[in-house]
Amino acid sequence: MKYRKRFDPNPTQVFEASSASTFADRRDGSIYIYTDEIVLAVNVALATGRPLLVRGPSGCGKSTLARNVARWLGRRYYEQVISSRTQARDLLWEMDLLRRLQDAQAGSLAPDNARYVRPGILWWAFDRRSAAAQVRRAGASEDSAGSEASAEETAVVLLDEIDKADPDVPNNLLVPLGSLTFRVDETGDQISALVAPLVLITTNDERDLPPAFVRRCVELRLPAPTKDQLVTIGRAHMPEAGSKLLDGVAAVLASSDSAAGPNPPSTAEYLDTVRACLSMGVDPGSDLFDTLSKVTLWKHGRGFRGRAAS
Repeated sequence: MKYRKRFDPNPTQVFEASSASTFADRRDGSIYIYTDEIVLAVNVALATGRPLLVRGPSGCGKSTLARNVARWLGRRYYEQVISSRTQARDLLWEMDLLRRLQDAQAGSLAPDNARYVRPGILWWAFDRRSAAAQVRRAGASEDSAGSEASAEETAVVLLDEIDKADPDVPNNLLVPLGSLTFRVDETGDQISALVAPLVLITTNDERDLPPAFVRRCVELRLPAPTKDQLVTIGRAHMPEAGSKLLDGVAAVLASSDSAAGPNPPSTAEYLDTVRACLSMGVDPGSDLFDTLSKVTLWKHGRGFRGRAAS
């Protein structure tokens, strides 16, 4: 695809990994395998200033994409995992009600609520100087909501698993994400983005999102990877693994569609299986591999496919 790109990573984009990312879910964004469609979607989001809504099953790399994009762009990075208790305002600012209660009990309640306002991740992403000033105003120690250090004024924000939230949450984010501004009720401050952040929003499609919200997003759907893509991903994460192991495990997943039901094995489970085989010295095609793959792959009532071809 030929077009003018603001985001143009390598097909296999690798950064230095943290030691903590060796096992489990690698959320440091150190490795990502890009397709033309993914690169295009990120560039469209950058060009339009719209949030990028990333759809796909759990374990397909939605969350990792955001941090890898932030590292490539050299931007500040913020993330928040959405839960059923998350409200839209929590992403903008929060009231420290515990501190307010403690001050009231101690007879030192502040005359206004500014002391108890804590900036949320969108406040930090829109205007970190204003967010830092509010932290100082509240008399708290300054932090940056978990941002990676960067001198860039622009930011990348991950709102992870938006479908876990109450249906009103996406609609209540329409104005802040659309106009890049919001008003803090307790202080009257108007917060506006100095530079539009790149906002990535992930969904596992466990709940339908409001049409008005979807219309205001750029959408990227991550499909299940092909066998060749799985091998490429495995080689990027574990270059020490041989082709026989990578191909053997990928072949099992590639042939699993008819038996896996509604929850086929994910990329993350493929990597778990390869990692376990590599660490334990288990070869695809062996009886032990059949037993191991039942532990790592054949979950959620998935049908067992038998051993991989040797």
